[in-house]
Formats: sequence, structure tokens, C-alpha cells
Amino acid sequence: MRTLADLLTAAADGRPPAPDGSLTVLPQPSPRDLGVIAFTGHNVVFADVDHAWIRDRLPGDDIAAPLAPPFLRALEELTGRRAEGVDLLALAGPLTGPPPLPLTEVTDSAHPRVVRARRHRSSVRVWTSEEGVVTVGRGVAGRWEAAVEVAPEHRGRGAGRLLARAARHLAPGPLWAQVAPANAASVRAFLAAGYQPMGAEALLTLS
Repeated sequence: MRTLADLLTAAADGRPPAPDGSLTVLPQPSPRDLGVIAFTGHNVVFADVDHAWIRDRLPGDDIAAPLAPPFLRALEELTGRRAEGVDLLALAGPLTGPPPLPLTEVTDSAHPRVVRARRHRSSVRVWTSEEGVVTVGRGVAGRWEAAVEVAPEHRGRGAGRLLARAARHLAPGPLWAQVAPANAASVRAFLAAGYQPMGAEALLTLS
């Protein structure tokens, strides 16, 4: 059986799912990870629920349905989880050499960005600078994921781009990022740091 990890690895290698308008249903890669990823012309639902239940609620002629509120709400009710919103899913390759700004790795931090990272990822590492915070960890299906938080006094000065690019120097492989579409500054920062849009994603988490 093909796994979500296989699919994400192929996408990172330049082989995303075919844009054929179809739906792929896969098992959860872990008890933590359940959700929907929409690639161009292809949706992926990863959830340990009956496949017939999923397909009965997703009409084949509506490619937007898997990330639309009715389906996500039904999935919430079935699983007892909560959808945290729909994020832009972006991808960048690792970079060699030192990061573009000085960073200090820390092992204990109560920063909200770090707390969130540790709730959704394993093997999380954290670096700080006067510009902000960078976290890198293993997220959905074991993929490497990055998140950044710009210090308030450095916002609007390009610090987000530097932090997002720094994460590429800190990850050992292809690096994914989930970015709220409404956070235009964050979207611009990740795009400027070389991340490419791959699709959209909604994760359902336990309350």
C-alpha cells in the first residue's frame, strides 16, 4: 500500500500526484496526523476512517470539496477532532553553508511558536536571534517542517525572509512550511526565501 510518506517524498522529488481531478485516500501515518492535502488537480485525504464514508461525502465533480467547510465539519464530527484552518503548503530544498543571520540554538523555550511546534512535531530544534525564532522538526508523515516568528521590533524589515531562509540551512532534507494564506507578510517571506507553493492543507487535531 502506498503511504503518505511515499507520496510526499515523490512530491519533493518533483513528482506530485497527477492533476487528474481524482481523490487519493490513505491511512494516517501516525495517530497524530489526520487531514487533507490539495495538490494541483488532486486531493489526498489521510484518515483512518471508512473509505466509503469519505467518498460518499465527496462528489467527484467538485474538486474543492475536500477542503470545503461541509466535509471538514463532517470529518471533525466523526473523529472528534478540530480543523485548524487551511494553510498554504510550501516546499524548499536544503541549503549548504551558514545561515544568513547569526542564530543560537536553545533547548528550552516557552515561546508560543515553540510550544506549538512541539505539539505538532517531533525532534523539534529551536534557534533564536534578535530577529526572531526558527523551529525545524518532523511533522506530517515524518517530513521536515519549518516555522518562524519575527520579533515585533523587526517586522517589516525583511527578517521573515532571512529566518525562513535560515531554516533551509538547518534542515537535513526537503523542508515543508504551512503558512496561513491571510498572513500576507509570512507568505511573501517564505516565497522570497525560495519556498515554492505545493498546494493547501488542513490538519485535524485532538482538542
